[in-house]
Amino acid sequence: MLIRRPPDIKTAEITPHSVYQNRRDFMRDIAGVALAGVAPALWADVPEPSNKDFAHAQKSAFSTEEEPTPYAKATSYNNFYEFGTDKSDPVRYAHSLKTQPWSVTIAGEVEKPGTYTLEDILKPHPLEERIYRLRCVETWSMVIPWIGFPLGELLKRFQPTAKAKYVAFETLQDPEQMPGQKSLFSLNWPYVEGLRMDEAMHPLSILAVGLYGELMPKQNGAPLRLVVPWKYGFKSIKSIVKITLQETQPPTSWNLATPQEYGFYANVNPAVDHPRWSQKKERRLGGGFFADLIKMETQPFNGYAQQVAGLYQGMDLHKQF
Repeated sequence: MLIRRPPDIKTAEITPHSVYQNRRDFMRDIAGVALAGVAPALWADVPEPSNKDFAHAQKSAFSTEEEPTPYAKATSYNNFYEFGTDKSDPVRYAHSLKTQPWSVTIAGEVEKPGTYTLEDILKPHPLEERIYRLRCVETWSMVIPWIGFPLGELLKRFQPTAKAKYVAFETLQDPEQMPGQKSLFSLNWPYVEGLRMDEAMHPLSILAVGLYGELMPKQNGAPLRLVVPWKYGFKSIKSIVKITLQETQPPTSWNLATPQEYGFYANVNPAVDHPRWSQKKERRLGGGFFADLIKMETQPFNGYAQQVAGLYQGMDLHKQF
């Protein structure tokens, strides 16, 4: 598959971690605690990254050179409904999640099904830093330096059969560790998501185990989460415990909850509004209170159209959500 890089990527060099670390410190100092949507008390609970866990991670030519979101913002303003519906609930309550030991079940249309430890999942795969745009369906966005590896490389190891047309994902279900699962919120647990097989095998789709050079924080989906940068953020399922390859399209949590609002594909598409709000613009969070209120134009496929638009040839994108 021929993959073209977007115009903002230089092949020679990706922004060094030290550069955007200094920029984050500067922006944090001038913004203080006035970041929209973040309770000031939470800032003291979010340490700066150690940058030691993944010093060996390779830089990726698929990274954007856009300014990364401040670490404290990215790790304290999250949607992770297993811990509550407020943006600050994950960082408040995710400490209860036990991520060691962790295992992932590989099932369905594969020649090598089984339950594998996280160490077995990770062992053969060189880790990369992928600086990706993240666009939420709620019209806010961030830029995150993920640490991970291509999902397709993992799937190949288990030898998909000819019947494998889709990939289904499942999050941990444990109300004692995830108090949000005890609520009366309309989602049915466990959280489930899915991709078409060609989407899952695309080089941009990754499984992430870290961000900003360190291990994945619990509130961001530790220890293993999906990242599909051209889709709305709710597609990038967190804390994965099961991956199933199957012949039929899998159910997805938000489509089950409100099918009139959330479809299977969920590609970022400014031409298709959410039934209750426009998707034409977004707020790039992390620049400070006033900067967070400024709206910018949303790009088709979140700016990754050159790489992924070919996956949807023949489909009516004006009807796709």
